[in-house]
Amino acid sequence: MPVGAEPMPGSGVEFRVWAPKRSRVEVVLRSDSKDEAHPMEREPGGYFRRTVLTARPGTRYGFRLDGESKVYPDPASRSQPDGPHGLSEVIDPSAFEWSDADWRGVSLAGQILYEMHIGTFTRAGTWAAATAELPEIAKLGVTLLEIMPIAEFPGRFGWGYDGVNLFAPTRLYGSPDDVRRFVDRAHSLGLGVILDVVYNHVGPDGNYLTQFSDDYFSAHHRTDWGNAINYDGHESAPVREFFLANAAYWVREYHYDGLRLDATQDIHDESADPILAAIGRAAREAAGPRDVVVVAENEPQDARLVRSAAQGGLELDGIWNDDFHHTARVCLTGHREAYYTDYGGTPQELVSALKRGFLYQGQYYGWQKKRRGAPSLDVPPWRFITFLENHDQVANTATGGRLCALSSPGRHRALVALFLLGPGTPMLFQGEEFASSRPFLYFADHEPKLASLVESGRREFLAQFPSVAHLERVTPLASPHDPATFERCKLDGEERKVHAETYALYRDLIALRRRQPAFGGKTSRPVDGAVLGAHALVVRLFADGDDDRLIVTNLGPDESLARLPEPLLAPPEGRHWKVLLSTEDPRYGGGGAPAVEQAGRWTLRGESTAVLAAVAAEGE
Repeated sequence: MPVGAEPMPGSGVEFRVWAPKRSRVEVVLRSDSKDEAHPMEREPGGYFRRTVLTARPGTRYGFRLDGESKVYPDPASRSQPDGPHGLSEVIDPSAFEWSDADWRGVSLAGQILYEMHIGTFTRAGTWAAATAELPEIAKLGVTLLEIMPIAEFPGRFGWGYDGVNLFAPTRLYGSPDDVRRFVDRAHSLGLGVILDVVYNHVGPDGNYLTQFSDDYFSAHHRTDWGNAINYDGHESAPVREFFLANAAYWVREYHYDGLRLDATQDIHDESADPILAAIGRAAREAAGPRDVVVVAENEPQDARLVRSAAQGGLELDGIWNDDFHHTARVCLTGHREAYYTDYGGTPQELVSALKRGFLYQGQYYGWQKKRRGAPSLDVPPWRFITFLENHDQVANTATGGRLCALSSPGRHRALVALFLLGPGTPMLFQGEEFASSRPFLYFADHEPKLASLVESGRREFLAQFPSVAHLERVTPLASPHDPATFERCKLDGEERKVHAETYALYRDLIALRRRQPAFGGKTSRPVDGAVLGAHALVVRLFADGDDDRLIVTNLGPDESLARLPEPLLAPPEGRHWKVLLSTEDPRYGGGGAPAVEQAGRWTLRGESTAVLAAVAAEGE
């Protein structure tokens, strides 16, 4: 890396740090509470370098600046065994023995994502415990894991979005090599792994970057969390180098299969080479012959992120589709408040989201009192990451409630089928697949003063939901810094058995998606859909050889269609429709489902989805 501590061949460690605001820097090695200081040589551009022959992997070290008594951790530390306020540890990234030499990486089309928080995915909350669960995840049919941020942060627990040591996997879940064992095992099971990284801000506690340079942060850009990272201002070149090195680091040293970029709307850069495009290039260059995936969260829904450079785009692979989530959630719960105000949860919205990706592509958006989105009709459906749950949206219910508990069972099953078989790239949130009864709340362990500010800020954010304000008058909201809040969020894997019907539905739908070419964007023919009634819709997925599939969803009561003036319901010539799967099958907790088509009449069972295949007519 351009900065950090690099073990040298044979013996010794080379230390390099960017500290332009300092005139003198020493690297300090500590053993048995005894410090050994080594003056560093100043280089052009504000860098300092020193090779220390007595240093080795496992050595604790830090930097003393201008003779001050305090020793600061390395901004590019690979390990912080005592947390962000402690000394750094020299790590040899070449010591781990990988077994994934034949792994070729992943591309986005055809993937099924699974968002995971290591600290709550198991009771133990460690990489080792999560690694033991990987065979079950592979059995489910998931193909790509998305790990919530792991960069070192203060405290005993947290979501990870306030990371301060961006190169150091947090000590809370295990060692750096435990991370590598997780990724290596995932690859052996055919699972890709991407990492959620935060390049829009740095956490407030344990952030020592400004001790080395004030230019890490922008003087003219702001974010929701304070000053933005300086990607385009004075002395931004070393800052860009730092973050691009980080993007490459996770791919190169941990064999991650790509990155998920948090809140890209708060990554500000007006330079000729946008940092987001540069991050994508850095990740791909680090991967060498392997394929990697770089996806973005972007609240304004800017499709430019996933367009080619020739189209003026930034060439990322995918983008989260909040619009699909919002309309699906309104459909499931019936509640339209705060940022759900501009969604009706109607069959037309669901059809449009499946066919077109974003619902808002430049229309006026009442909640924000401005236009939202930009034209994206040209973007292939698989570039849109669709979901019914994610970490933010579950936690924003205030009680951390899962959708399966906030909707009727039938309607939830129906939307799950529509979501998992639709043309977007689906993403599950941990525990969703077995109807976890555990909430996912906002939790963050900070020192008392900051904890109080964080809790107040969380309450202020949730105040946009009138239902939350009412709830708080009855039941106090969970305190983010209370260890009990964190503990409540830990999954119970035994619920796979307790809620076996839900688990079977997810497993069978994923198998159907992966097995049959019509699903998952595997064909070049476009998806189409239509509204069949006040509560019903049909989506047709065209496949080569007339091997088409229909998804027929009825979100209301039973409905009988005697007249069928909708061409999408017509089977290919010489074929007829046969039900492949119904969410009302008793195996999934349903009450049984009659045939969809009988004697020219279609019967749509209430709150259900039926999946139909075009098969050869009898006698042919």
